Amino acid sequence: MTHFFLPSGLSWGVGSSAYQTEGAWDKDGKGPSIWDAFTHKKGKVFRNETGDSARNGYYKVKDDIQLLKELKVNHHLLSISWPRIMPTGIKKEQVNEKGIQFYNDTINSLLENNIIPIVSLYHWDLPQVRQHLKRFSKKCTGKCGWQNISTINYFNDYANLCFEKFGDRVKHWITFSDPWAVEVKGYDTGEHAPGLKLGGCSAYKAAHHIIKAHAKVWHSYNDTWHSEQQGMVGISLTRGWGEPIDPHSQTDKAAAERYIRFHLGWFANPIYKGDYPEVMKNYVGKSHNQTKLPSTNTKFRKAAFIVGEVKKPNLCASQMFPIITLIGKKSAQQGLGTSRLPTFSVQEKTYIKGILDFLGIAHFTAHYRIIKSFPFLQVPSYNTDYDLAELVDPKWPAPGPKWLYSVPWGFRRLLNFIKTQYGNPLIYVTENGVAEKVQCTQLCDERIEYLTGYIDEILKALNDGVNVKGYTAWSLLDKFEWNKGFSERFGFYHIDFKTKNEPRHPKASADYYKKIISANGFPNPREVDNWYREAMDSCSTTHQHLATDSLMAHMEMVTEIVLPTVFTLCILISIVLLIFYLRNHS
Repeated sequence: MTHFFLPSGLSWGVGSSAYQTEGAWDKDGKGPSIWDAFTHKKGKVFRNETGDSARNGYYKVKDDIQLLKELKVNHHLLSISWPRIMPTGIKKEQVNEKGIQFYNDTINSLLENNIIPIVSLYHWDLPQVRQHLKRFSKKCTGKCGWQNISTINYFNDYANLCFEKFGDRVKHWITFSDPWAVEVKGYDTGEHAPGLKLGGCSAYKAAHHIIKAHAKVWHSYNDTWHSEQQGMVGISLTRGWGEPIDPHSQTDKAAAERYIRFHLGWFANPIYKGDYPEVMKNYVGKSHNQTKLPSTNTKFRKAAFIVGEVKKPNLCASQMFPIITLIGKKSAQQGLGTSRLPTFSVQEKTYIKGILDFLGIAHFTAHYRIIKSFPFLQVPSYNTDYDLAELVDPKWPAPGPKWLYSVPWGFRRLLNFIKTQYGNPLIYVTENGVAEKVQCTQLCDERIEYLTGYIDEILKALNDGVNVKGYTAWSLLDKFEWNKGFSERFGFYHIDFKTKNEPRHPKASADYYKKIISANGFPNPREVDNWYREAMDSCSTTHQHLATDSLMAHMEMVTEIVLPTVFTLCILISIVLLIFYLRNHS
């Protein structure tokens, strides 16, 4: 561990998003979102769970802000639900004043408690009306949601309404949180809302529109609001780190870099440099020469294992590497006259370049990346366009879900990659954390080691000269985790979703993180060890109280439900026996 303190100006915080936390999905004039529609279909989410009530954050704003005060955070990252303030997604059709009042109250409460709001305009909850456009077929293919270019202007109208209503107090805006997941999981694999498996150009087309939407919103703020409000507008990109198995092999290094270019570079390159990475453009269009898996570092390759099949070629991606060309090659292989990756005009390249005041980075894990050839597919996928598979070291800790390994050194390398490639931009870490494996109540969580390792790597990156301004741990509370339902718990505070009032209980990691914030880093090793022991002692005590509360809740249930039911049955049985007796003696 690096035992030194962070710069005094660094901001500490935690994050959440509207759909995952608010609940009240159809209350006070809110319109349905694509996630409301998606989760209401059977088989889309683990155990068919929904975010209808989520963690009831809509009704517990003051309670949850009190938790933020307990943690002593400097900022809180939250998102605004587009359909809560614009039920149909169109300003001229309807603006929901109750929704605006809710976010006004939330923002005011945060500021009253000296907590800076960092606000994301879009964390995946597109108004369902914008996805299911009546003028198109009932089963939308390529003309709805972010596939439709009209969504850019509707989103800009929504963003400007937010600037108008909240911009006098909100000074940090994020246009999109993790647009990669929106495109790939929403329109290519169908794992997320709107649940479409369009393949081909779908992900690339939606991403193209989102990049343009980000640019339009940034220009709107810069032209109309910035002089008065003096805020900043950025975007939050979620990305793991791709590491070459053999750092001395040019082939392995190219494979690892290609992964970064196809993920982070897909959005960062247009925003910083005005166009998609060359490796992406090349990979999605011309004849494709498949490359065999390199044989370097064979001993490690046998020890590592492939985490999952990387999917098949996509009809719309392009790659950012100065090596073999891919997306362009794939398009030609599939008999297409043009690349599946859309292109920017000269004017558009100028319009989208440099439209960013800060870069948000969400990071959770890292993998080794190796070349993997995929067979030709009639319906290609983004996930196979870059011809890579992922490996992990079996020795890496896996404290949470099977996809999330603790590889802290990957974070420092990612931050330094951004520094080198994009001119050392101002960075806010917008998400970083790990979920628990256990499904039972567990307050003495295992995330302290994960937190320590990743925050320590930020300290090292700062020492490298990376311009990190803020760190946001993910997340404040256990919440709805998209297609995983409530099966993954990322929160510092445990919620018993089976209890009516959904009480919040601090985990060990909450107490530990609070001490990191208070110290602004890590002091000497002995004190950090004391933090750990105190956090564990605290969570053990809380856990005992929670067990007692659980028992009392169980007894209350017995009193309120079971006993009246038994009493009613006894009466019915008595009546039946009495009737039987009277018949026999009549």
